[in-house]
Amino acid sequence: MYNPEVETATRAEMERLQVTRLKKTVSHVYENVPYYREKFEELGLNPEDIQQLSDITKLPFTKKQVLRDQYPFGLFAVPMEDVTRIHGSSGTSGKPTIVGYTKNDLENWATIVARGIVAAGGRKSDIFHNAYGYGLFTGGLGLHYGAEQLGVATVPISGGNTDRQITIINDFKPRGICGTPSYILNIAEKMEEMGIDPADNGLEYGIFGAEPWSEEMRATLEKKLNLKAVDIYGLSEIMGPGVAIECHEAQDGLHIAEDHFLVEVINPDTLEPVEDGEDGELVFTSLTKEALPIIRYRTGDIASITHEQCRCGRTTTRMSRVKGRTDDMIIVRGVNVFPSEIERVLFQMEGIVPHYQIHLIKKGNMDSVELHIEIESGFYKGIDGDLTHENVQKLKKAIQHHMKSTCLVTMDIVVNIPKSIPRSEGKAIRVVDKRKDAVINA
Repeated sequence: MYNPEVETATRAEMERLQVTRLKKTVSHVYENVPYYREKFEELGLNPEDIQQLSDITKLPFTKKQVLRDQYPFGLFAVPMEDVTRIHGSSGTSGKPTIVGYTKNDLENWATIVARGIVAAGGRKSDIFHNAYGYGLFTGGLGLHYGAEQLGVATVPISGGNTDRQITIINDFKPRGICGTPSYILNIAEKMEEMGIDPADNGLEYGIFGAEPWSEEMRATLEKKLNLKAVDIYGLSEIMGPGVAIECHEAQDGLHIAEDHFLVEVINPDTLEPVEDGEDGELVFTSLTKEALPIIRYRTGDIASITHEQCRCGRTTTRMSRVKGRTDDMIIVRGVNVFPSEIERVLFQMEGIVPHYQIHLIKKGNMDSVELHIEIESGFYKGIDGDLTHENVQKLKKAIQHHMKSTCLVTMDIVVNIPKSIPRSEGKAIRVVDKRKDAVINA
């Protein structure tokens, strides 16, 4: 372990630390962030009213729209002369949400990530291949500085230029790798196309995140690359990658760095807390951030938590793999389904390439779903070696049956020619909503 005194603390010890840091954070935002001071005053709340962890429910929630409304620096709690770095979201739906870091914030973040790399199976003697994107996105630099603090030899290759990635992996023989699971899968498949066995590369562990991925995707990555694949979690609004990570020993829930982040799980409709083990929306309050402390941030991510000790020996609260996001949920004819659920069912079927897209379309006035897939070479072929119409129809019906019985959604299955579904060099685009186009063109 990297910080055994923290990672194996008793619940009482952790909660004493958390309440001390929570009180300090609440005073910090009240004194230095006009938005929060105004919200506190509306609720008739003073910092002195927060004396124990259960008092967290007195505090207001923060949603992503608040960061957009306060763009760019309205939520900063320190003067700009104390800000050392600025990150932001991708801004695909408008201006990005902006977050800032002081020198202390960056040091804490690096420590958190270093701790996470060790939990994933990393050690100081490693070469670590960082295929997360560098830039405003927190992934690349977040893992980079954590790896450097741990002392591993970090390869800052970033995303893209897959041929060069493969050359570096083959020549350097890194022990660890990180990136989005869809892009690492893309690298593995490109290796196979080049006649390179992706399992024969020296990799022993991979840290994958920044997009929802299923246990079936984990199994695919572990088989292809002959490594241990662990999930990492984080959002730029909270800090970045490293808020939580799986341990390589158990791969059974992500250990939250709860000395820095206080977690809640709420029912997204009633806003009431849910019991351990019950799915709900993750809510985080930062406990040590200086530049942009965040109070009860509603992540939109659906997961559960447990306080049971992990078999790796760590006692920190663990969160489940994220099931999906409240804003990513597909609602078709009254049925709710997450893309990760569709992926889980699809990847259980033999002969399907682990790349897909879900197209939301209009059929008349009704919402419908098209599931676009590709088939592995050599599967479902006739005697003459061609992919027969009969076999394609059988495959479509089989997938439709599994999706209907498991996800309760009827889908049209579209079989695409090989390599026609876009491969990711960052976050995969899994859902394409064409319903607005249908309305415009109607």
